[in-house]
Amino acid sequence: MACYRNCFCCHCCCREGETRTPEELAVLGEIPDEEEEILPRKDYESLDYDRCINEPYVEVLEGMDNKKSRQYEVVRWMMVFVIGVTVGLVGLFVDFFVHLFTKIKFTVVGSSIEKCADKGCLSLSLLELLSFNMIFVFIASLLVLIEPVAAGSGIPEIKSYLNGVKIPGIVRLRTFICKAAGVLFSVSGGLFVGKEGPMIHSGAIVGAGLPQLFCSMSATFTLNFFRSGINFNKWGSFQLPGLLNFGEFKCPDGDKNCHLWTAVDLAFFVLMGVVGGLLGALFNCINKCLAKYRIRHVHPKAKFVRVLESLLVSMVTTVVIFAASILLGECRDLYSPPKLNSSLASSEDINSTIRQFFCSNKTYNDMATLFFNPQEAAIHQLFHQDSTFSPVTLSVFFLLYFLLACWTYGVSVPSGLFVPSLLCGAAFGRLVANILKVNMGLDIYSGTFALIGAAAFLGGVVRMTISLTVILIESTNEITYGLPIMITLMVAKWTGDFFNKGIYDIHIQLKGVPLLEWETEVEMDKLTASDIMEPNLTYVYPHTRVQSLVSILRTTVYHAFPVVTENRQNERDFMKGNILISNNIRFKKSSVVTRAGEQRRRCQSMKSYPSSELRNVCDEQSAVEEPTEEGEDMLQQMLERRHVPYPNLYPDQSPSDEWTMEERFRPLTFHGLILRSQLVNLLIRGVCYSENQSSASQPRLSYAEMTEDYPRYPDIHDLDLSLLNPRMIVDVTPYMNTSPYTVSPNTRISQVFNLFRTMGLRHLPVVNAAGEIVGIITRHNLTHEFLVTKLRQHYITI
Repeated sequence: MACYRNCFCCHCCCREGETRTPEELAVLGEIPDEEEEILPRKDYESLDYDRCINEPYVEVLEGMDNKKSRQYEVVRWMMVFVIGVTVGLVGLFVDFFVHLFTKIKFTVVGSSIEKCADKGCLSLSLLELLSFNMIFVFIASLLVLIEPVAAGSGIPEIKSYLNGVKIPGIVRLRTFICKAAGVLFSVSGGLFVGKEGPMIHSGAIVGAGLPQLFCSMSATFTLNFFRSGINFNKWGSFQLPGLLNFGEFKCPDGDKNCHLWTAVDLAFFVLMGVVGGLLGALFNCINKCLAKYRIRHVHPKAKFVRVLESLLVSMVTTVVIFAASILLGECRDLYSPPKLNSSLASSEDINSTIRQFFCSNKTYNDMATLFFNPQEAAIHQLFHQDSTFSPVTLSVFFLLYFLLACWTYGVSVPSGLFVPSLLCGAAFGRLVANILKVNMGLDIYSGTFALIGAAAFLGGVVRMTISLTVILIESTNEITYGLPIMITLMVAKWTGDFFNKGIYDIHIQLKGVPLLEWETEVEMDKLTASDIMEPNLTYVYPHTRVQSLVSILRTTVYHAFPVVTENRQNERDFMKGNILISNNIRFKKSSVVTRAGEQRRRCQSMKSYPSSELRNVCDEQSAVEEPTEEGEDMLQQMLERRHVPYPNLYPDQSPSDEWTMEERFRPLTFHGLILRSQLVNLLIRGVCYSENQSSASQPRLSYAEMTEDYPRYPDIHDLDLSLLNPRMIVDVTPYMNTSPYTVSPNTRISQVFNLFRTMGLRHLPVVNAAGEIVGIITRHNLTHEFLVTKLRQHYITI
């Protein structure tokens, strides 16, 4: 499939891999076109999931016994239950007030419409609806101004967080309050958004704030208990298992020809999956363009512009809902209500939510029934209402809802996409059912096709299969729907993936988050760890002066540093007179990847590129430090001195312009990793010793002292340098991780990727056969764009 610049849809929906990435264009020295300009990106950090095995941690392990272990286990289970109860109560709070505010709004506006139908004052009813919606949306938008991370569904951010990327403020208490309260007003304000995505985000914040676990069983139990009591006044009956319940799909009693679905219907379900995938791809394509426009033209402006955009969306949505319900609705005959199971979200009959605007008795306004109801009630109507909806009404409703939901997702309010996608897809499915049942005379169950349409469109938008299947089966309480739902979701995902990514992955990409996929492509195994590692290291020695540590921490942004010693042993003497030893040493030298050799190989391959930043690394000239005046204050030198690649104990041993590549990239024996936060902690607490003392005189910190400031560790710029003696020495060996995960330079990319992602690593040292560190791999080196760039360099080199 080719992409043409002059065709908007082709250019927007084309497959991702058919254009060169910005990184590739930079390597090749090409400048992207104006319309292909990349968006601003942030330098996200990775999370430290890996444990730091150092001496303070080992001391904790030594003091651990079976009794303490059992006590910790009891505390964990108690916290699991507390989290579940808290999340359930949050869900109850949001659901209760959404229903309360929505009921008040529709009751007041509905009564006004009925009164104004004969008096000709419908403009007053529209003004009332506008007032309700815009006030609610204004409050939700203000909450997002207080905490910008609370905008949207939160699922892209939580997905990135679980992937190992640190999103600032994503699990803070302020974010939780703004998210939970904001989504309440967003949904009540009539925007085409859902509350399920923000509830997932809120639950994640609760889990991160208490014991950092998840526990859905106790959350469901708590929510079920309270909702059953509040709605049915039957405390302990557990009749409402969750916030999303589609009711029972059941054929009318006595109708033996009715079947929920048959094998013949599967063919239609597959076709609906294809259409759902296409519609989802179009939805994602349009929303991506809107998101890019917001990032470039709305977000850089003053914050009140975002509030104005939210109010504009609210106003347009309200006017469309009102005008469509009044002008485009058709009066349809109302049939006898079907018998419903007590597991429905409401004890009221399905016909209690119909709207009779300008229609006589025993008829209802089909458009108003869909628009002038909460989204869950509209979904119930499409799933269980035996009365017919006009094909024109369903088509207009689907089109308007599709466009407005696409426009709404991304405005500065807490907003979900799950329920709006279900409602939009249910209208599409009910339209298909009308065509098959009325025009073609097929005997089908309309509710099943509405459910499959909802699954098809939702799958085409979010591109999930197993998780959505489980959610939809739980919502219907009908296990027989498992096969058609799974088939539909898979077809919708495959169809949509041909054009673009899922909506959450698109927004993750727009935010510049370095998300790691589940696995790498097979072709990437042509690369090894030495091809993607960073050989230009910033490191520390086991015993390093305070001056050097401060210089490193203030002039770099790295979050971990290898602890090394230089390997300068001369092996030529061992090669004389003994051929066996000589051959062994030659084999070792030929098989060992060195930093200098790797850097030289890269420099030779970079010469073919006319314009690239990588060529600057290949210059044999290195910057020489400017001499400082004798007697200059040591503290001032510490602040102004540029960091050099070799922070030795003596400043005069800095790189020289006469050094060769081997001298600049000396062999370094690897001893462990130490984190930036640990180094800053050591400096703040004065953990050091003087030259005339033994390192044993250095103060020792316990594990509790090392982790006291978690998760908000102090920054190097918070350190009062006047309290430090630059000549003091820090022994970092007790606090470094002496056994981090490492890989060989010859390790294939698939192995590196699986180790990095599975173990939740942040830094992966590359160590050769001689125990020398030759490079380090971080999340950036494993992103798809970076790997594609390196693979193309590999092809050019060979």
